[in-house]
Amino acid sequence: MTPDNLSLLAIPLAALYLAALACIYRILLSYRTAQGAIAWIIALVGLPYIAVPLFVLFGRSRFGGYVKARRMGDQSLTTLLDQFEKQTTSISNPGHEHFSDELQVLCKLSRQPFTSGNQCTLLKDGTATFEALFEAMEDARQYILLEFYIVRSDKVGQRIKAILERKLAQGVEVWFLYDDIGSVLLSRRWLNELSAAGARIASFGNGNVRRRRFQINFRNHRKLLVCDGKVGFVGGINLGDEYLGTAMDQEPWRDTHCRIEGPAVTGLQLAWLEDWHWASNIRPELDWHPSFDTGGDQQVLVLPTGPADTWETCTLFFLNSINNARTRIWIASPYFVPDFQIMNALQLAALRGVDVRILIPEKTDNRLIRLAAYSYLVQASQAGIGIYRYQPGFMHQKVVLVDDRYAAVGTANLDNRSMRLNFEITAVNTNGDFVRSVDTMLREDLEYCQRMTERDYQDRSILFRLSCRAVRLLAPLL
Repeated sequence: MTPDNLSLLAIPLAALYLAALACIYRILLSYRTAQGAIAWIIALVGLPYIAVPLFVLFGRSRFGGYVKARRMGDQSLTTLLDQFEKQTTSISNPGHEHFSDELQVLCKLSRQPFTSGNQCTLLKDGTATFEALFEAMEDARQYILLEFYIVRSDKVGQRIKAILERKLAQGVEVWFLYDDIGSVLLSRRWLNELSAAGARIASFGNGNVRRRRFQINFRNHRKLLVCDGKVGFVGGINLGDEYLGTAMDQEPWRDTHCRIEGPAVTGLQLAWLEDWHWASNIRPELDWHPSFDTGGDQQVLVLPTGPADTWETCTLFFLNSINNARTRIWIASPYFVPDFQIMNALQLAALRGVDVRILIPEKTDNRLIRLAAYSYLVQASQAGIGIYRYQPGFMHQKVVLVDDRYAAVGTANLDNRSMRLNFEITAVNTNGDFVRSVDTMLREDLEYCQRMTERDYQDRSILFRLSCRAVRLLAPLL
């Protein structure tokens, strides 16, 4: 190789290492875990031609564009939050007889109050959920707000579109927000027809490419519907046929959603508004006068979490629940890849005598996560943590049950993506009747589960165990 060729090669090589140094500089200023920071720095120094583009796409820990948008529109949102907290239904005062320090933490994480006077219905499968969703949309008189991670143009999707088109013709406004990564297979024709009928549609990513550039690792994993500011839904079910589990070649689908009527719906609406404002720079006029005539007496908090928050709100929610559990902590999640904080908290809970049970699916849509979950069996079994694999089909529900004190239904999984990368949302309910209904539901699920032990890992081949441990190293990316 001639000196001239070496000089030409030195220029891009120097540029590559300068880019690697810029990435390292950013890591040192903003890293959240030392392990992740060290892994990135080693890769950037040793393999910059691979690590630099990967870091640009996947390395950020904060959704910067959303943070900036939140600050720009924070005053109007803060005003709405202040009004919400001052409502007569708010019970978020530390001196309230119902209130504890544990619940106060949740309010601070969510920037929302607990409210009373709600009526919540547990929806235990796709059929019940879609029937309730369809009915609520048909009854809407002013507006319909939708936000879903996955939207498909299949039978369910076509039914949704038909209802929305009919409501648009009746003068009801429709605001539809979807995630462009989760809904990558959604047909352009479906979107165009709904838009032509008068719906306002925005993608969480494509609507703000300039501000969101190079942040494809962040996803809006929320699944919610609000009608007229009076009725809302939140849970694990997206808009697609697979959530019904009725196809001949499909495994049964086990999922959970929740219908909320009352003041807590304002919390869902606030979360939707912030996401919509980010995606479209538009703030629609909505009804902020909550419904008080639900006939319910349930206390509910809506907890939105995501990478634009000041703290790792989803991680802190789980840690708060696990650390404050007195008799039991049961968690149902399709993906079980906890970081060391969560795993240590679960172990400590089990060691102090708390009944710790983790429900995960036997059959999953992600083989890597299934392998990673096996690697936790020894730690879990030795501490007394029960890991139960749901056998009949794919269990996709995201449910937390703490003692007999409160239950949570939402979108957050027990993995790094939900803890740090995804925008999630959860409804926390302290009502005794609702907690008992969740208890009954999970006990029924446990009847279809098989408890795993450390032998299920240790008795497998060395190749399988190595694969599990190797995949676990990828936990921050799974």
